[in-house]
Amino acid sequence: MLVLGFSGLDRTAALKKRLTPGLDWREQRLVQGLDSAAALVDENGVVAASAQERHDGVKGTGAFPVDAIEACLRMAGVTLDDVDLVAHGFRYEPSPAFELDDNLRRWYREAYSEQVQLEVLRAHYPDQDWERKLVRVPHHLAHAASSYHLSGFPDAVVLVADGMGEAESTSLFAGRGSTLETLRTYPIASSLGILYSVVTQYLGFLPGMDEYKVMGLAPYGDTGAFPDVELVEVRPGGALAVPLLAHDRTPAERETHSGAIRRLEELFGPARHPDAPITQRHMDIASVLQRAVEEGLLFVLREGIEGGPTSSNLCLAGGVALNCTANGLISRSGLFDRVFIQPAAGDDGTALGAALHVLREHVPADPQPMGMPYWGDEFGDADVEAAVAALGPGHQVRRLPGESLLKEVSVLIGSGSVVAWFQGRMEFGPRALGNRSILADPTAPNMREHLNAVVKQREEFRPFAPAVIAEEAGEYFEIEEGQESRYRHMLFVTQVRERYRERLTSITHVDGSARVQVVEQESAPRFHALIRRFGDDHGTPVVLNTSFNLRGQPIVRTPVEAVETYARSTIDALAIGDWLVVREPVAGGSDD
Repeated sequence: MLVLGFSGLDRTAALKKRLTPGLDWREQRLVQGLDSAAALVDENGVVAASAQERHDGVKGTGAFPVDAIEACLRMAGVTLDDVDLVAHGFRYEPSPAFELDDNLRRWYREAYSEQVQLEVLRAHYPDQDWERKLVRVPHHLAHAASSYHLSGFPDAVVLVADGMGEAESTSLFAGRGSTLETLRTYPIASSLGILYSVVTQYLGFLPGMDEYKVMGLAPYGDTGAFPDVELVEVRPGGALAVPLLAHDRTPAERETHSGAIRRLEELFGPARHPDAPITQRHMDIASVLQRAVEEGLLFVLREGIEGGPTSSNLCLAGGVALNCTANGLISRSGLFDRVFIQPAAGDDGTALGAALHVLREHVPADPQPMGMPYWGDEFGDADVEAAVAALGPGHQVRRLPGESLLKEVSVLIGSGSVVAWFQGRMEFGPRALGNRSILADPTAPNMREHLNAVVKQREEFRPFAPAVIAEEAGEYFEIEEGQESRYRHMLFVTQVRERYRERLTSITHVDGSARVQVVEQESAPRFHALIRRFGDDHGTPVVLNTSFNLRGQPIVRTPVEAVETYARSTIDALAIGDWLVVREPVAGGSDD
């Protein structure tokens, strides 16, 4: 059976502008249904998956993912006629809640309803029987399925936390065999995800996209700086409250969160302008927020497992599950023996989850463990050769098959160069996991500052992640033996062992932590071989790994994008397939 899943709500961005004209660029992001994507699955697992932003270049787009769908079909060698069912990661139904005001009525009728989704599908694929073929899956169920069905666990507690689904913000499920049962849901008024996004907006960042910046800022702050502020309240009976959200009282305030922002200014002082400096006050606010959300998540988990179905396994999904610091805390809490997070935990992953849920309804099977999410486009030698041939003067281009390429890249990284690394199939999800990466020496002094300021052109406080071979992970990081695979998708923060913090200066955060990627030989053989070669040559089998993109750009997808991005950047070298490109020294200049 072949099932195609897709995420996103195509018409929400345009409707937002009609409902509330004159919004700034950050407020326009406050819509449901962004991060559209497509995924194709069958009885053997995930066939292909791709985010629409990698095709149209618009980060976080919610546009109907026609390009991503076509890519998945092309990778599978099929057409839409070969697909049995198409699953969508939303299921809005008529509700009295949508009759409370004109804005809500219009949201349902013009963006959310089943009729709208059918109209969008017919506009792109008019020859399909969509009344038969389309299956709408509740948003949180799609999130839960995306993690549970790829976990390999025979049973699990599944926690979904994001901004909102159709009418809920946090959900707990019990997974057993091929089924998922809802245990408890929390309303939108209790949303930990919306809380994090509103504070992200207050701190001058882009809500729905820059929450990871706030997470990175939090360790610089003092969690006790505002002792009288309670962002999350826990109440008897397992209830959870986010009082801040009650200050969005009018339809206009709900569209912009202006009431909540006003309340934050009363609590913490003026909101930060996006171009203003980041001060200690902002760091303290980020720290208070991070701690409040962590405590909220632990409360929900403890309440959920108290007297409920027992399992020693936990699956996480939803945008909040991309908070690697909270994930690390949950992992260390002792509440569960095993924790799994599917790497596309945000809304792009609901394309995958919706498809998996529909598949397992028709073809029941126990969850199977996933490997690396290398489910995107792959390109042949001819594509790579044509792309590098288009480079202008000022570059040296060589073909170096096998070990020769690894040797040269190891020398470059070890000498302080920054190398773009483009190999194999593209990753699915927001993390670059060794196929669309920028690599550097984690021991090089000032490498983090150089990458942030010159290469990535981003905030100086932002940390970078280490990639380490599995055999040596426990030597350099606080990872227990046998737990290495938990860290393969770069979704957990752990501590750098104290004896290596000064040496691994460019990947060690201010609190001694790191968002580690453990690289296994069987699942990522070429990336593993490169890191092993770097360790043999330079003494430390760890490289700094960040995504292959520049400021405001999605991660590169094609060889042409890789070459063009490299050419307009300050990246020193590009390793693409078996080809190595380096910049020629400027005549009469320094080699520095």
